Amino acid sequence: MARRIRCAIYTRKSSDEGLDQDFNSLDAQNEACAAYVTSQKAEGWMLVPTRYDDGGVSGGTLDRPALQRLLADIEAGIVDQIVVYKIDRLTRSLSDFAKIVDRLDSTGASFVSVTQSFNTATSMGRLTLNMLLSFAQFEREVTAERIRDKIAASKKKGLWMGGTVPFGYQPDGRSLKIDETEAPIIRHIHDLYHDLGSVRTAAERAEELGYRTRPRSFATGASTGGTPFSRGHIYQILTNPLYAGRIRHRDKIYDGQHPAIIDPTAWDEMQERLATEAARTRGRSNAAERSTLVGKLFDETGDRLTPSHSRKNGKRLRYYISRRLVTDRREKHADAWRLPARDLENGIARILRDHLRKASVITDLVRDLKASELPELREKLLQIADDCDPNGSADVWAPLLRRADLAPGRILLRLDRKVMADRLNVPPDRIESPARRVPASFQMQRRGVEARIVLGAAMPQIDPVLAKNILTAQRWYAAIKAGSSFGDLAAQEKITSARIQQMIGLAFLAPSVLDQVTAGSQPLSFTSEWFKRTQLPSGWDEQKRIVKGL
Repeated sequence: MARRIRCAIYTRKSSDEGLDQDFNSLDAQNEACAAYVTSQKAEGWMLVPTRYDDGGVSGGTLDRPALQRLLADIEAGIVDQIVVYKIDRLTRSLSDFAKIVDRLDSTGASFVSVTQSFNTATSMGRLTLNMLLSFAQFEREVTAERIRDKIAASKKKGLWMGGTVPFGYQPDGRSLKIDETEAPIIRHIHDLYHDLGSVRTAAERAEELGYRTRPRSFATGASTGGTPFSRGHIYQILTNPLYAGRIRHRDKIYDGQHPAIIDPTAWDEMQERLATEAARTRGRSNAAERSTLVGKLFDETGDRLTPSHSRKNGKRLRYYISRRLVTDRREKHADAWRLPARDLENGIARILRDHLRKASVITDLVRDLKASELPELREKLLQIADDCDPNGSADVWAPLLRRADLAPGRILLRLDRKVMADRLNVPPDRIESPARRVPASFQMQRRGVEARIVLGAAMPQIDPVLAKNILTAQRWYAAIKAGSSFGDLAAQEKITSARIQQMIGLAFLAPSVLDQVTAGSQPLSFTSEWFKRTQLPSGWDEQKRIVKGL
């Protein structure tokens, strides 16, 4: 007697179009699969009564309710085999398919495609399957490219492509019309900045006037908005070309077909003023600079990092330090942190920007993502990423960060669920918790009393002290070859002979090590101070081995 094989039918449709019909695409897939299972009754196949239907969900993500229920039932031993109409109903991604197969293999389960006959137990069958999945993934990527191209072409014509309706406007077909209740608030916010010259002060004044963001409700019952305008909100209002009757697409701005709330000439002048103020702030003493990450930074002991500052040559230098350095000054606390605030803030902004620009993040971040939502949400996420500008205002990106945990060699950033939901215009319960965790590497290098922070992938940065000392050592070596003594050089340079003997070895670095120093890609710990203490051997191969191991 044939072994009993419990079969479950899985169906999927990318869009929700037509799902309200009495007999839709999911029903057609189910009917074909059920007939196939019946034809295999002699082989012991039997159909489980539960249906696993995902309507309006992309095949580019595994975050599908019915699929997750099915995989859970397989792991619980309720289902032995998945039956699908076509392989691309299960997934359109090679990497996701590998994950599904691993889960099936771990339980001894399998899958069958009704319209594509192949045996994955043979090498030819596996090749056929991989080819089918490759074409499915290619088709999905081409479709996404077409949608992106269509959005770009439409925005170039000045069309509003939907999404979150900006404060001050109401939707009007493929365009926008002015909301006469909210538009005066937008104009007044521009006037506030024009008069006060500060985004922070304008935000405080807007709150005093009782201005609130637009409340939004979702089908799930969740709601957002109705809160005071934050500094980030104010900055976005001031810099959004939509209010000047224009449409932004990535880094390009086109004339829009909707009416302007702010005069375009006045808006252009506002952008020049904002840019000038930002440049002036970066160029002058940062005495008035605030520590925007206060309350969000923690070290490996759970101690909160608190703002601190010192003065050097009349300049105010900001730091984040472990709180125990302030509350318990009697102890030295060798494990406590003291980090340059500007470097840390810029590094975190860079990590957030690079992370949010990854194509896969949106499918990991938003639960129950529909194919129809993907282009718009991906566009919004790219805009959020662009806002995480290390050289821009931290008031814009800092609200995205709920918490950052530092430990030797690593940092873990946690995104704020409510802020991400608000900026993507989705209910907070659709933001996945695991996807809000952003791990990155963390390195700290000291050059004398100066500390340099490198977060994430190390950015090439030339060490000016090391580069200068190499050139000096080469000059000393040329002088010695010409007949000068160490004593002569010491007298000329007004330093000791011992100092020259310590550093002249920099003239004999291996060419590959010199290339790294020139490009700024040498290990962080390879500094002049390290060389003075270590004294590299003269052999180039040995030098390269030691430097590589730093």
